[in-house]
Amino acid sequence: MADDDLKACCAAAYSSDTVALLLGDSYHPGGTTLTRRLADALGLVTGSRVLDVASGRGTTALLLADACGARVDGVDYAPANTALAQGAATAAGLAERVAFTTADAEQLPYPDGVFDAVVCECALCTFPDKAKAAAEFARVLKPGGRVGITDVTVTSDRLPPELTTPAARIACIADARTLAEYTGILATAELRTLRTERHDQAMLRMIDQIEARLNLLRLTAADRLAATGLDLDSAPAVLAAARTAVSDGALGYALLVAEKSEAT
Repeated sequence: MADDDLKACCAAAYSSDTVALLLGDSYHPGGTTLTRRLADALGLVTGSRVLDVASGRGTTALLLADACGARVDGVDYAPANTALAQGAATAAGLAERVAFTTADAEQLPYPDGVFDAVVCECALCTFPDKAKAAAEFARVLKPGGRVGITDVTVTSDRLPPELTTPAARIACIADARTLAEYTGILATAELRTLRTERHDQAMLRMIDQIEARLNLLRLTAADRLAATGLDLDSAPAVLAAARTAVSDGALGYALLVAEKSEAT
């Protein structure tokens, strides 16, 4: 699949109502609790200028604006997400501090050195050119600025076949990397990793949540699920494979914070 096609496919998937039904308001393991931990690690304060890359429907951006007093720009590849997120900002009374734009994470539409922090939650793993995205993170950061990432980690040669399909890639698994590889990608962009944390239990909780919601939706909205093209027959095997992969250490979730040099 070509890079642009993959980006479009991921964007369509993550702007769908089905994903919202299965994942809830926060589309990543750890939810808003982990987002708050990331904000603390970044040292965000009132007035901090923050960019949320792959901002989805705006959950992270709105939390950072509301809880930290930050000024947040969100960028997402899906126009539907941008529209929904901007509507949520208006409804929350945060439209003066949060703005959303439709754009590509590998070609950010912002000048050099304007943000105090860049956050990217559960999305770097889906970007076809991760090094280019990391370079863009670094470009838009001020000297001394920080990037905060929470993302899926995998040891790819240990993944079961159920987790290596194109659908698994869109589900943030098949093209995720090890924690060491992520720090290496950031290093190529001259972003020095300051902190890493494992949050594999958050991945298990999300798998449990998806399974529970899927079982409920089978009972209450089976026709709606079928209309989305979701393969209901294979879902239990995929979830079981993911749970086993976490237990075996082949699949997990992590938090990373890196810093751009003051001298840059």
